[in-house]
Amino acid sequence: MFYEPVAKSQLDPFESNTMMPIGLSIRWVCRRGALGYRGETWEWSIMIGRIATGVFAGLLAFSLWLAPARCADKVRIGVSNYNISNLTVGVAQTQNFFRQEGIEAEIIRMNPNVATMALVSGDIDYSILVGSVIGANLKGAKLKMIACSQDRTPLSLVSKAAIKSVKELKGKTIGVGSYGSTPDIIARLVVKHYGVDPETEIKMLALGSDAARLTALKEGVVDAIVVAPPADYEGKNMGFNILSRAGEILRFPYNGLGASMKKLGEKPDEVKRVIRAIVRTNGFIRRNRDGAIQVLVSWTKTKPEFAAAAYESSVGFFSQDGTIPEDGLLIVVDNLKKSMNITRPVALYEVLDSTLLSEVQRELGIKK
Repeated sequence: MFYEPVAKSQLDPFESNTMMPIGLSIRWVCRRGALGYRGETWEWSIMIGRIATGVFAGLLAFSLWLAPARCADKVRIGVSNYNISNLTVGVAQTQNFFRQEGIEAEIIRMNPNVATMALVSGDIDYSILVGSVIGANLKGAKLKMIACSQDRTPLSLVSKAAIKSVKELKGKTIGVGSYGSTPDIIARLVVKHYGVDPETEIKMLALGSDAARLTALKEGVVDAIVVAPPADYEGKNMGFNILSRAGEILRFPYNGLGASMKKLGEKPDEVKRVIRAIVRTNGFIRRNRDGAIQVLVSWTKTKPEFAAAAYESSVGFFSQDGTIPEDGLLIVVDNLKKSMNITRPVALYEVLDSTLLSEVQRELGIKK
């Protein structure tokens, strides 16, 4: 048994199509009688070039897999609660949609007013709180809404067991997250829809998180609260009444993505990747019931049955392409103007910039 070099012309014709470098082939020849063998000659071609190519390809794939983690842009995103209203960013983080876009996201729960101040100062990069972002814009902050994650609201108006209808809330107190926040706007719109004057016939009380609002209702501090799933189902399980589901009577951008004009100007590529992750994540949520519910359970620390109920009641509210409904946005702007005593006309382009969203939609083949 011995080794001898093999010329390229001596190789099997099927092997000659490999990417093996010349001179790296060796033929192992076992002559008649060697090792006690008495048949035909055995010949093997050990393709060292092929092995090297395979190793190189494996290393290349591994390095590409590591690249997003090494080169990811770190961003901070402000949310008001860990609930279904903010599920998009929760899924984007846990299911690696952000990472796939080269984004390392930190999701931070913040009161709406704190989140807005942090967005203005640059302490966070993005905010999900549409109402607060637009409200700050109307006050002069250089912030814009750039995408929509939910184009209808999953919020519900939940009351004490003794209160059976929205009209019975006249003269009562409703708990919201903070003044001027989206739950505050929702509460006013819902009671107005049922004939109650939100300016003179009810009182709003800022309480913070959904959990804090539920506790306040339980302790009798307020008569009703506005909360997102699964807090509404938890309330119902505690004996409270769900008086109205706002998404059934109102349509406007509930949650989305807000950023500073400085961010839009200085890092448009990063912004596009964040938007792309949001749009792709919503597709996952709408198509993957079990996966979304699993994230919701861990995201909200709630029971699986509450998470499932929350998903079923809200899945249709997740925007398919991130488009911001302008007619609904006008409702938000008008109500904020009223609450802030602003009389000047406000054009939508003052609070909205969908330029980068449109580019993402074209790149994803969603819109032309």
